[in-house]
Amino acid sequence: MNGRNEEHRIALFIDFENLVTNTGISSASFDLQPSLDRLLEKGKVVYRRAYCDWSRFAEAKIRLHEFGVELLDVPPSTRAGKNGADMRLVIDALELCYARESIDTFVIGSGDSDFCPLAYKLRENGRTVIGLAVKESTSPLFVKACDEFIYLRPRQSRSDKGDKEKGRQSVSAEESGHGKRGRHGRDEKGRGDKEKTPQGGGKSQPKTEVPDIAREVVQSMLARATGPVNPSLIKEAIVRKEPDFDEREHGFSTFARLLAALEQQGLLRRIQQGRQWYVVAADFDVGSGDTKSKKRGPAHAAEEDDELESYPDPDEDEG
Repeated sequence: MNGRNEEHRIALFIDFENLVTNTGISSASFDLQPSLDRLLEKGKVVYRRAYCDWSRFAEAKIRLHEFGVELLDVPPSTRAGKNGADMRLVIDALELCYARESIDTFVIGSGDSDFCPLAYKLRENGRTVIGLAVKESTSPLFVKACDEFIYLRPRQSRSDKGDKEKGRQSVSAEESGHGKRGRHGRDEKGRGDKEKTPQGGGKSQPKTEVPDIAREVVQSMLARATGPVNPSLIKEAIVRKEPDFDEREHGFSTFARLLAALEQQGLLRRIQQGRQWYVVAADFDVGSGDTKSKKRGPAHAAEEDDELESYPDPDEDEG
């Protein structure tokens, strides 16, 4: 029951035109699902509204309706086609903030720095503010104004990926066809396969490199800690300093894998107390008692990722 009471209640406000104008995302390809999944991990999205002159982006309406987003139509108010969507969004967000104390998290779907005052005011009233926009079209000022920032990415649909794969296959087929006709076809084909393997043989995975911000936060927190530290607190401290932090951009599929890399570098050690994993300094003396200290190598890291990603509250375990 306690877990349900502590569940975040989230309001989502989208300045739709901002997200699909000069961002690499079209209104037809706009996909809210990945971002919505991230939000649903934090709690219930109880309020969803998008602002726009929908006569210009009609192809996005059905898709947004499927996600339960209320579409507020804001027609242009000037000859240049400018509308007051951003102003309507600000007014509605503030009204909701003062009228619904149960809503503790506000998500602003825009990269415009004009929303900085709104973010400051919401945070002043004790609300958590999450930004949502395309990285290349987002103001750094707005990123810093938020508690956390989620980046939208242009949708790589399966059909697009399939077309690319078909393109590679057709090129390979043509080269192999020419190879059969030529005297040195096998050599050319073999050479072509070798050349293509590193580039088109799979996903181009980013290098796994521990970011400086993670190293700095871990060293600072463990230097001041008088006991084991919950990994979730480390992640929260990193996000507070760098709201758009995402371990996946540094090549780590989960935060647990990032911790494993830090452990391999000798910056921390992970120990288990009951069912919960904690982080301590590398030279921390666990001592005797029911605390079980386990040094984990790379072979064990993948097996226990799920446990490390859950981060339950130690108080709940004791209860």
